[in-house]
Amino acid sequence: MSRSAEADAANEKPRVAVLASGRGSNFEALARAFQAGEIPGKIVLLVVDKPEAGALKIAERFGIPSLYLKFRRREREVFEATLLEALRKHAIEYVFLAGFMRILGKPVIDAYWGRILNIHPALLPSFPGLHAQAQALAAGVEESGCTVHFVDCGVDTGPIVLQRRVPVLPGDDEETLSARILEQEHLAYPEAARLVLTGRVRLEGDRVVREESE
Repeated sequence: MSRSAEADAANEKPRVAVLASGRGSNFEALARAFQAGEIPGKIVLLVVDKPEAGALKIAERFGIPSLYLKFRRREREVFEATLLEALRKHAIEYVFLAGFMRILGKPVIDAYWGRILNIHPALLPSFPGLHAQAQALAAGVEESGCTVHFVDCGVDTGPIVLQRRVPVLPGDDEETLSARILEQEHLAYPEAARLVLTGRVRLEGDRVVREESE
């Protein structure tokens, strides 16, 4: 464990890693909220699986160390073992997925059960997986939104932390609906992170436990 990790542990400051694959707008929303003291803890590592991920530039701007891990479909076990090694090296306590386009396997889920969050652009359990906004439009629903949930071994099936709703407007296409949902994602993820890191929302087994606000 590094001196920084030891200092954070002594100060009881939760150490967080963010995993991302793309532009990193939710990562940036989280980084801003942590930096402003709105969430207890510290993002100490960004992990990306694509060397061109825009999240890397955001990490540089915020002074957050980053790590690129190449993903090969036939070497999933190697990828996850390397990821776990990096998380342990940095004494990571919580993992937040922010547009990370890989399904984590059981070894990672087991190691961080109840401490891995993901955000999805739909009101789960409806429209899991890819192109959730297009799925919502095709289904003709009147509202969509976003969901922050604990991660399990399924695809967007974990216990829900919170949701934010967005109306589907006449004339909406995938781009316009996605943009409005994304605005709510940037609010929902920091809020969910704060609830989990303060212990107001937690998992007991497979059940979400919520503490009443003071």
